[in-house]
Amino acid sequence: MKSPNVTQLAKSPHGRWYGDACGSAFGLELLGERWALLVVRELMLGPRRFSDLRASLPGISAKVLTERLAGLEANAVIARETAPEPSPAQLYGLTDWGYAAEPVLQALGRWAAASPMHDPTLPLSPVSFMLSLRTMLDPVAAREMEVVAAFAIGSARFTARLAQGTMPVTRGEPPSPDLYFEAASAPQLAAVFYGETPPEKAGVRAEGDPAMMRAFIDLFTLPR
Repeated sequence: MKSPNVTQLAKSPHGRWYGDACGSAFGLELLGERWALLVVRELMLGPRRFSDLRASLPGISAKVLTERLAGLEANAVIARETAPEPSPAQLYGLTDWGYAAEPVLQALGRWAAASPMHDPTLPLSPVSFMLSLRTMLDPVAAREMEVVAAFAIGSARFTARLAQGTMPVTRGEPPSPDLYFEAASAPQLAAVFYGETPPEKAGVRAEGDPAMMRAFIDLFTLPR
């Protein structure tokens, strides 16, 4: 005779189970499949098309991405929607519960970046870079600073609004930003913000008050 726990696990909609009541184990059941957490990362700044996700995660196959999206949707982490006219398309976006996973991403990123094996020279997506700014921001040092910064990374556009020690990031450009950063790729900006490389030497176009720009960049540091 099977135990109630075994029967419950066999009928679970979550996929592979650890048979462990710990919340961390359950979290891994939801987000622990290869690529799943990175798909969630790429959706943190708003819904995206399948093709956009593949472009941001070049190592993932169409088959695996389809499987991960289906699994995340079944687990209520993401939901599908249709983009409005004039270019209707199917979009994948996080649910409110899915967005609530950002602190998990941030904590994991800070913890892993402290490892001597971390290689900051590897490819970096625009969304990943913008989320890294939210993660590596020093909230105490940023408390007295207010800045609207625009970022153009390839074809992607973002606005970061720093105020009272927090910095939400949204897609799109503001009409009159205090600071403007433009680069062909995210690693170029990472070299400026984390590698102390002057913008002109990193191939980054930077506009705005020099003192404000220096103070803004100094707010972001990688763990030692």
